[in-house]
Amino acid sequence: MTLRTVIRGVGSYLPARIVTNAELAAKVDTTDEWITERTGIRERHVAADGEFTSDLAIAAAERALKAGGIDGSQLDLIVVATATPDNTFPATAAKVQARLARPGVPSFDIQAVCSGFVYALATVDNFVRAGQAKTALVIGAETFSRILDWNDRTTCVLFGDGAGAVVVTAEQGSGTGSDRGILSTHLHSDGRQHDMLLVDGGPSTTQTTGHVRMKGKEVFRHAVVNLAEAVNEALAANSLTSQDLDWLVPHQANRRILDSTAQKLGIDPAKVVVTVDRHANTSAASIPLALDAAVSDGRIKPGHLVLMEAMGGGFTWGSALARM
Repeated sequence: MTLRTVIRGVGSYLPARIVTNAELAAKVDTTDEWITERTGIRERHVAADGEFTSDLAIAAAERALKAGGIDGSQLDLIVVATATPDNTFPATAAKVQARLARPGVPSFDIQAVCSGFVYALATVDNFVRAGQAKTALVIGAETFSRILDWNDRTTCVLFGDGAGAVVVTAEQGSGTGSDRGILSTHLHSDGRQHDMLLVDGGPSTTQTTGHVRMKGKEVFRHAVVNLAEAVNEALAANSLTSQDLDWLVPHQANRRILDSTAQKLGIDPAKVVVTVDRHANTSAASIPLALDAAVSDGRIKPGHLVLMEAMGGGFTWGSALARM
């Protein structure tokens, strides 16, 4: 028998304020048409003053717990993926733990930027497989609006704020691909690409928060190659083909990246969950936000085979294959 990490509930939260392309076009040298054509993004959500990453994370987690019929007192592990924590320390997960779980439950943050949720899910899966956790929260939460240069049209149009969460439980499986739960995870990084996508600040360097800086063409080129490889790696590890997938839930960075990756893999575009048009790039939150959207509207059903993949600054990239 094999211990599997089964997704029991999914939840998400988006701040109330919506910023349209037209609103951005009134502030920087761009147009709605240019943003939509180049990125597929039409609008994004922005956190209110005094609304922190932890607030978004807690709201999404509460909805995931409710969807899964699980009480916070049952949790024995919380992992938050974020590149925009409330504070340098303590971890944003500490605030989540204080609100939702009993004292003493291990809680920590993971920082892999846009790949953060996949990294967090892989980490929790390994805790479960090792018998060290039975019920856990995995959260991706970001307030990227706080690290954007709103005068830089190459980056400020791309990102948004939000949070998504899954609650998982340990369950005995047969060790075959018919099991519910996470079947495999695959993680990678390449620090040689550090300067392609970064925030130009930090406690140790500038003692400031800094802003997002990106070399868009280079990131696009690496993303299509790395994401396709991550998908193929997961399929090969489970003796599957892209035709076996029910859904691809990718990191929502850019519609052109989503389309190019699907085409490279021969995946029917109708099987790709897309939310970038209304969420923009929410970094570590984008996969669980998209997952919740597709679960909530009934597209993703129990038993469906779902592949999640992402690439972020670092570069980091990876994939996770799960049967819902």
